Amino acid sequence: MAPARRAQPSSLSVPPPAPAAALVDLPPIAALFLIDFDVKAGYTIVWKQSAPGVELEGLVEYKSLPSGLHTVSDDLIYFVHDGAHAGLSAFVNEPCEEEEARHARMIAVGILVPLSYGRLGRAWRHAENLKQMAATLAKNRNQTEILEKYWDSNKAKEGETFSTVNTPISPVPDQLRKTHGRHSSLTDGVSLFQPEHKLSPYHPAWSLPELLDSFGPLIFPIHRAALLRQRILISCHAPVHEICNFVYNISILSNIPLSVTDSLPTPSPPHRLRPLFSIGVHDISFLMDDLKASKRDRSDESAVDDADESGSGWIACTTDSILATKDTLWDMLITMPPEYSANAKDKAWPVVEYAGGKIVKATQRDLRRFNALRTGLARLAAITPTTTPGQAPRSPESETSAVRLSTSHSASVVKDEPYGAADKLIEPVTWAAFAYNGFMWWASAGEQIRSEEQEESTRDAALLADLLFPASPRASMSLPPPASHLQSEPLSNSIASLAGRRSSIDGEANIELAIITYFHRLTTQMLSVMVDIVDAADETYRDSDEGDEGNEENEGLIPNGGDDSDLAPVTIDSRSIETMGLDVWSASDALFVQELAAVYFGRQAIIEGKGVEVCGVRVC
Repeated sequence: MAPARRAQPSSLSVPPPAPAAALVDLPPIAALFLIDFDVKAGYTIVWKQSAPGVELEGLVEYKSLPSGLHTVSDDLIYFVHDGAHAGLSAFVNEPCEEEEARHARMIAVGILVPLSYGRLGRAWRHAENLKQMAATLAKNRNQTEILEKYWDSNKAKEGETFSTVNTPISPVPDQLRKTHGRHSSLTDGVSLFQPEHKLSPYHPAWSLPELLDSFGPLIFPIHRAALLRQRILISCHAPVHEICNFVYNISILSNIPLSVTDSLPTPSPPHRLRPLFSIGVHDISFLMDDLKASKRDRSDESAVDDADESGSGWIACTTDSILATKDTLWDMLITMPPEYSANAKDKAWPVVEYAGGKIVKATQRDLRRFNALRTGLARLAAITPTTTPGQAPRSPESETSAVRLSTSHSASVVKDEPYGAADKLIEPVTWAAFAYNGFMWWASAGEQIRSEEQEESTRDAALLADLLFPASPRASMSLPPPASHLQSEPLSNSIASLAGRRSSIDGEANIELAIITYFHRLTTQMLSVMVDIVDAADETYRDSDEGDEGNEENEGLIPNGGDDSDLAPVTIDSRSIETMGLDVWSASDALFVQELAAVYFGRQAIIEGKGVEVCGVRVC
């Protein structure tokens, strides 16, 4: 029998927008605390209030104040506390005249909110209030009455249930879950993508354009690692607010849409990647326990609790460089360039590597796809007139953060800059690809190559097409500019500036929602192809069995949902790899497909590469 399928709601989708008034609702808090840095005693909780059973002492101090904050004047830090609460702290470094404090008063005002309200419990809605209280207390620590008032106003009441607001990254309402099907586009953001979608200030999704600006084509291998539910660590420097937003957004982009959820066998990896946000050396014991949990056998469905995400992969950021040296604790390490590199002549890209030091690069297909995505977002930004600069309610920049060209709210794309370091960012064209392209140009006068380029462009355009032309399905298949034109544009062109151009004062987030939709469709595209391949392979064996009833010799060939060794390998040809949106010439993409088949379907995959045969002899 074929592997069992399961129908579970995804933890992420794009439901209808909430009324504007609801966006200001504050989630109830389980704890409120004030942390002061003492030169002699270190981090100390000087004021706190918490719900019964919520422990703070010795736990939240280091999470709220990661290493390196003394170099900045303010910051916002997200973290996870005891697996049940999300934390948010507002840090302020205020100059003072106290010599004992070394002329700097460093405090943090933080909260804990239940994770039952989402990946961050919508803690960002408290951000502005926390920043204001921190700024006030940094000047006068004795004004703790403002903390008392805030706690009384926002603490979770006993037996209180908080009505969640349907934001674009909240769970899909029950009535929508019942109507989706295998090929439904409900959860990829198409039919639910409306102009009135809005995000509240400080929402992490506002930094999605900056995420693409910062990583460029590298976002695609990172996305694939997240789909495999690997342990991803981002090593960075203070301030950490934007990197915490990146953690949230990568988790969002790698969610499994509902349209393919019920097609996956069970058990399979969680439908979301756990965001741990800011972690440090005090979390090493937790990471080691999680490593042990990852080695347990998840093939036994009875032994796996769907609510237990331990050992299932995560993404986090840290300012403690010692964690980057412990490569047994993570699968992928992303080292962010320092803040001052934003002013460098050539753009400084993050360094992505696997455990063991193997550098991760984007493929040639990733480069073309990134340029097509950027072009599609530019078209989306041009649909409505440019708004007045500065009106968008984006997350305010830290006072110490240098405003980069790529994160400004300019109404135009930044000036072209020379694009260097391609060899450090993109895989080189393989000799096989050179040989194939040369042969096909000779054999078909270029027609075959042009046909393949057009097909690839059509496939890429389809991921955003109906968002660009929602009223005209036929027009939605318009192609992006030719690949040759896209290649000429530097990757340093800003996507964030397009978001600032498209956003308006009431918080519309069409660019951000388009990015979420794009990656969910890309995920659906890859997994749907794999589902079809696995189903076709299983159907072949079932048909063979029906034709040979009573032949016990064939029983071993029929998948029975048991151990992986009982399941026949599946063959994936180059056409399927192209349909998945991957690079047929890249060894790293071939390895990804094999890991995808193993992680989600428990199958071995045999990859058939692309090439040309002449008289039965393979020439390339």
